[in-house]
Amino acid sequence: MTSTKSKSKSTRTRPKRRIGVYPGTFDPLTNGHVSLIERAVRLFDEVIVGIAGNSDKNSLFTFDERLTIAEQSLSKFDHVTVAKIDGLTAHYAMQHNACAIIRGIRAISDFDYEFQMALMNRKLERDIETIFLMPSLSWVYLSSSMVKDVAKNGGEVTGLVPAPVNRALKKKFKDTKISKKS
Repeated sequence: MTSTKSKSKSTRTRPKRRIGVYPGTFDPLTNGHVSLIERAVRLFDEVIVGIAGNSDKNSLFTFDERLTIAEQSLSKFDHVTVAKIDGLTAHYAMQHNACAIIRGIRAISDFDYEFQMALMNRKLERDIETIFLMPSLSWVYLSSSMVKDVAKNGGEVTGLVPAPVNRALKKKFKDTKISKKS
């Protein structure tokens, strides 16, 4: 009697190292993002934080500034690399032997958009899973847009963002504060 094993429809073999890609514009990186990265490093052997250019958003920081700030902010993590993502995240993940794309969900309102994106990524690269993670409860309310708005209007964002982000925001909005006083 011969044994027949069910073959997986997947043509991709399971990677030896479990690599997750966490894409985003990170404009700027917040402590909510860092919270997700802390959770992701417990699940994956390596996490690639992919800095994406997004033509639909007016970025405060340039692509290169976001890359540098993220590298400085995440240097404490041994198995986290920061990289630029040009093109589709699903293709980037496949090219870098990732098994998953990591996405953050703060509230139910995030789910609809994230679910649609996950389905499109699955359509593009069937073997890449999408993993939804929530930040620590203390960061659920936090968004990059909120941080930018507070910083732009002279509010304090210390404790909401990593120190390199805080310095970059203060530098970026220094001229704005001077011109408001005039």
